Amino acid sequence: MRIAALYDIHGNLPALEAVLREVDQAAVDLILVGGDVFPGPMPSETLERLLSLQTPSRFILGNGDREVMAQMAGVETDWFRSAQEQWRDPVRWTAQQLASEHPHTLNAWPATFKLQVNGIGRVLFCHGTPRNDTEVVTRLTPVERLLPIFEGLDTPLVVCGHTHMQFDRIVGTTRVVNAGSVGMPYGEPGAYWLLLGPEVALRFTQYDLANAADRIRDTEYPQADDFARRHVLEPPSQDKMLEAFGRME
Repeated sequence: MRIAALYDIHGNLPALEAVLREVDQAAVDLILVGGDVFPGPMPSETLERLLSLQTPSRFILGNGDREVMAQMAGVETDWFRSAQEQWRDPVRWTAQQLASEHPHTLNAWPATFKLQVNGIGRVLFCHGTPRNDTEVVTRLTPVERLLPIFEGLDTPLVVCGHTHMQFDRIVGTTRVVNAGSVGMPYGEPGAYWLLLGPEVALRFTQYDLANAADRIRDTEYPQADDFARRHVLEPPSQDKMLEAFGRME
């Protein structure tokens, strides 16, 4: 079995379209969407594209999806009440765009998913870490902090996302791989994803960034121009974001 793991799409439909073209060429048996389909500039179109996949697919929930779902239900979470308006506005807007039937779809997404992969063994997919969807893990996170999180899982490989930067590292007896971000990467502009079976292959897809930026600017997303510039054309460097995540940790 070959699996394409697509994480942190964030409503960037042009990036998703480019990755799916490569996924088709890879002849995968399953597409695993690893959370944070939302928020983002093309939420309805992105979700509809994912739900119309011909390849079998499974979804897990990310913290962004969870916050959008709460807004759709009219609930203000602790995060939403304390977040700056620049973070709340995209969540609120995204929730307003999704059709009435979508809450039922999102409610069916679990927090984690396990699957046996040929050549690798049992794989645990999560968004942040196996214990929650907001915990920060990067390639620089001290191993002593990670051991209580990843030891004792009875699985040789954990695939995560959330921090939008790929890595492949060993924590105790567990291999931990970050699939990177399809739609909001840090580092070189493009789309990042993961191909599993029988190897573990970190993948990078180039696409027409200028065209994608124009399509995003044509939406009514409240931060469309900023998204096009900061997440498509000129993403923050990994060094800058590693420093920021280090302060959070």
